[in-house]
Amino acid sequence: MKLNIVPARTGALWVKQGAKTYVRQPIALTGLFLMFMALMSLVSMIPLIGGVIGLVLIPSASLGLMAGAQEALAGKFPRPLTLFCAFRISKEKSKQMLILGVFYALGFLILAGLSALVDGGSFAKFYLVGSTLTKELIMKSDFQQAMWLALILYIPFSSLFWHAPALVFWHGVSVPKSMFFSGIACVSNWRAFLIFAFTWAAIFACVALALGVLSSLSEESAWVSELLLPVMLILASIFFTSSLFSFKDCFTSETILA
Repeated sequence: MKLNIVPARTGALWVKQGAKTYVRQPIALTGLFLMFMALMSLVSMIPLIGGVIGLVLIPSASLGLMAGAQEALAGKFPRPLTLFCAFRISKEKSKQMLILGVFYALGFLILAGLSALVDGGSFAKFYLVGSTLTKELIMKSDFQQAMWLALILYIPFSSLFWHAPALVFWHGVSVPKSMFFSGIACVSNWRAFLIFAFTWAAIFACVALALGVLSSLSEESAWVSELLLPVMLILASIFFTSSLFSFKDCFTSETILA
C-alpha cells in the first residue's frame, strides 16, 4: 500500500464515480444509509451514554456504507448485513474498529468541550443529546460562535478518520497508524478534497434552490416539501458512495479484503 497524490480535478471525479455507482444499486445503497440513520437514532435513545455509543459506532457504520458501495461497484447487491461488516470478519477486526471508534468519540467530545467554553455548552448539548433547537437559540451570537468553532476544528479532526476505517479493516493497519496515514493523505491531496467539498456544496445548493423555485411557482407547495427528505437521502447516499473512490485513489494496494 502506498499514498498517491492526485490532481485537484479528481475531487469532482469522485462525486461522478459515486453517482454512477449509486445508480447501479440505488435502493440497496439508500436502504443502507437509512439503516445507518436508524441505528444512530436508536442508540441515541439509550439514557446517558447513548450519544457516546453512537459516536463510537460511527467509524464502523461508515465503513459499512463504503463496503456497500464496494459491492455495488462489483455488480453485487449490498445486503443489510453489509452495514455491520466491521463486526462479522473476526474478533480482532472488531476490536480494532471499536478502538478506532473510541478514539473518534474521545476526539469529538473534546471538540464539543472546546465549543462549550464559548456558549456554555448549548451547542454541544444540542448535538450530543438532541436538546430542542429554537429560533432564539440559533440567533444567539455565542451559539453561532460555538457552532463555527466546532466546524473549523472538525475539519482537521475528520481528516484523521476519513480513511482510517478502511485502512484498519481492509488493510490491517493499526489504529494510530491508520489515523496518521489518513491525515497525511487528506493533507497531501487537499486540493482534490477542496474540489470534492465545493462540488458537493454546489450540488446541495442547486438542489435547495430548485426546490425553492418549485415551491414558489406551485400553488400546492406541500408536495415540494415532501420531496426534500427523499432527495436528501439520495444525495447523502451518493456522498458516502463517493467517499469510497477518494480512498481508492489516495491509496494503492494490490488487494482489498471482502
